[in-house]
Amino acid sequence: MRPTLLYTLMRLVLFAVVFGLLALAGVRSFLLLALAILISGVLSYFVLWRQRTSMSDVITRRLTSFHTRLDAATRAEDDD
Repeated sequence: MRPTLLYTLMRLVLFAVVFGLLALAGVRSFLLLALAILISGVLSYFVLWRQRTSMSDVITRRLTSFHTRLDAATRAEDDD
């Protein structure tokens, strides 16, 4: 599974779990949504750091490869 997809799915699951726990605790309305977003965001920063690093590495490699190919194509065009 791609690291970006895995990280996104894990963030969604973490949000759903926090949302459910807060709902069971009796939190309602806008406060429920706001707290679920805030708490799951903070938790994901600490809990999902490996997945975030892996996703970041994949994106960095992909962008580096793209820039390398773009530079090569630009040099080839300039040589013409």
